[in-house]
Amino acid sequence: MSLLKVAGLGKAFGGVKAVDGIHFELAAGELLALIGPNGAGKSTTFNMVNGQLPADSGSILLNGQELVGRKPRDIWRMGVGRTFQIAETFASLSVVENVQMALLSVDDRLFSFWRNASDHKRDEALDLLAQVGMRAQADRPCSELAYGDVKRVELAIAMANSPKLLLMDEPTAGMAPKERNDLMALTKQLVVDRGMAVLFTEHSMDVVFAYADRMIVLARGRLIAEGKPLELRDHPKVQEVYFGSGKTFEKNQAAERVAPTPVESVA
Repeated sequence: MSLLKVAGLGKAFGGVKAVDGIHFELAAGELLALIGPNGAGKSTTFNMVNGQLPADSGSILLNGQELVGRKPRDIWRMGVGRTFQIAETFASLSVVENVQMALLSVDDRLFSFWRNASDHKRDEALDLLAQVGMRAQADRPCSELAYGDVKRVELAIAMANSPKLLLMDEPTAGMAPKERNDLMALTKQLVVDRGMAVLFTEHSMDVVFAYADRMIVLARGRLIAEGKPLELRDHPKVQEVYFGSGKTFEKNQAAERVAPTPVESVA
């Protein structure tokens, strides 16, 4: 049974159709990669699922509930989490306080200024940090962390509302090869442990081939292919629109090879 069902989704800016009637589904316990060249409509699709952009047409169902027309905060409360291409944390706060701020928001107490964040659900925040391998750095300021560790903290923050669906926009952007592998292996394990679904955009094809259960490919706002990554490796249309003449998935992977650690597939 599908957790997320997107049907006939469309969005235009002026006379340009950024997303043109796309359809796809995503099941719990699955990682789905959304790929395509620049301008394909990936970010616009993400922003419509998240409620940051209103859809012009179509439907986005989460467990049968319509998301189109809802505000981002309402969608977040329905169990949709998100991480961003550039990690968003409060640099002046400690690692654990960043997670506690997210837990305050879950409890609708973010603007209770008389209550110190350090007093709120510290144990729960520490547990979330333990899940992403950051428990030992809980009391360090975020400003002191390496970028890969900041991305782990952002992932813990995204887990604060116990999401059924997690949206990850270019999760490994700006990361070294080992950091990319570590973060996606961690994400895969969280999917297995929590039974949630992940929709992610990604330019690094080594990450897609190593960790995505399926992928969908957009070009000029339209869905041109979907299936298991290895099945689409030699798809002529995908090769053409994603890499252009003379380029292949294999050449792209060779340029950024990381030899990812094997991870069991999600059933």
